[in-house]
Amino acid sequence: MPDLNLTESRLTRTSAGTMATGSRTSVTSTSVRRQRRMVRAVVRVAEWWRITTEAVSAAVRWAGRTVRPAGAVVVVAATIGLLFGVLFGWVEWMVAGCAALLLLLMSVPFLFGARAYEVDLALEHERVTAGNGVTGEIVVRNESARPALPGRLDIPVGRGLVEFGVPFLRPGQRSTEPLEIPPLPRGVVRVGPVTTVRSDPVGLLRREHAFDDVHDLFVHPRTVGLPSTSAGLVRDLEGNATRRLVDADMSFHAIREYAPGDSRRQVHWKSTAKTGRLMVRQYEESRRSRMAVVLAAATQEYTDADEYELAVSAAASLGLRAVRDARDIDIVTGSEIPRVVKGRLRAIRHIPVAAPRTMLDGFSSIDRHENTMPVEDVCRLASEANERLSIAFVVVGAAVPLTRLRQAALAFPADTSVAAVICDERAHPRMQNIAGLTVLTIGTLDDLSGLLVRGATS
Repeated sequence: MPDLNLTESRLTRTSAGTMATGSRTSVTSTSVRRQRRMVRAVVRVAEWWRITTEAVSAAVRWAGRTVRPAGAVVVVAATIGLLFGVLFGWVEWMVAGCAALLLLLMSVPFLFGARAYEVDLALEHERVTAGNGVTGEIVVRNESARPALPGRLDIPVGRGLVEFGVPFLRPGQRSTEPLEIPPLPRGVVRVGPVTTVRSDPVGLLRREHAFDDVHDLFVHPRTVGLPSTSAGLVRDLEGNATRRLVDADMSFHAIREYAPGDSRRQVHWKSTAKTGRLMVRQYEESRRSRMAVVLAAATQEYTDADEYELAVSAAASLGLRAVRDARDIDIVTGSEIPRVVKGRLRAIRHIPVAAPRTMLDGFSSIDRHENTMPVEDVCRLASEANERLSIAFVVVGAAVPLTRLRQAALAFPADTSVAAVICDERAHPRMQNIAGLTVLTIGTLDDLSGLLVRGATS
């Protein structure tokens, strides 16, 4: 009997423990399912909120692009009129609200068909000279299967805008309009993208669609033809001897005493026999003439913008003559320096000189800078970038005094001929030599050619 009671007691405790464990497991599963449902509900709410927020933002952006100020006034009038008319029973307000709403609804059909056009923009020339305009052509085709209502094309030209009216076009019909761009100043002018504009007659709503066709119009600086005899200012032309002495070349200079390291092939045996000491030949180096054109870029170095344009034209004329003569040339100008590092950064910009067109394209994109190095530092960097310069032209404005020009000339090696070109529209053309520095003062671009010819013959 005691054994049976003990067995029953153990079975009873085991059953109770099993039932308690099952109850805890059931409670835990219910809690997990409840948490999962809560997480799914939170995720759905967050997703709905995100979709609603994006939809509202898109609607606000669309309204901002589509509804014009007059349209906003009509929307406000319709809302207030209908609201007051319904709440207070004011017939006049309700009529005004209905009229405003009707006017707004009648404006909506004018927005359709903004993407029905296919527009081609073609320019006769991609590169022009400053002061000249350019012509082109606009071709508009209706690519849809429905007629396209009259519309308008807006073509941005730099900071300006050219407008074209598009007539009613049947499916597949095209309209061609000439494009005339007025004379432009030097620079890189962005033409496009062409934008189709749909608007109602009252101007309440407006819809735009921009195409991808964009043209970069390079407006080159004015240049003047320089005669090749302007190279008379260069003292060491291509193939002529320089003042640099070397141990082996074509132009014989003198005989000197042998020094350790000299090549025995350069020993002059006749002089050695006469003097009883080893004597070697010494030559003047013959090299290809290399030229540098340095253009001042600081705003403070010019009196006004026209003077800077004259300096750019003068530098471009010198570079164009050198490139066409297939001479080695380096054209540099100051680069803009951020204010936070002003005084600690030295930077110059090199104009590409691979071909005349490439060089003029580079001149189209340069400009003056408030924060840049003075011309003396630009000359110093240009001299460091070119080991063997034959001649250097420093083009500056009238605001640069002669003392600074002399400092700029000292930045180049002693055997480099330095010529300064001062652009002063109020001055008469003249050429003077100051302490070995040739100074050319020009008032117009045509003065440069005459002064260089005079320098070649003097």
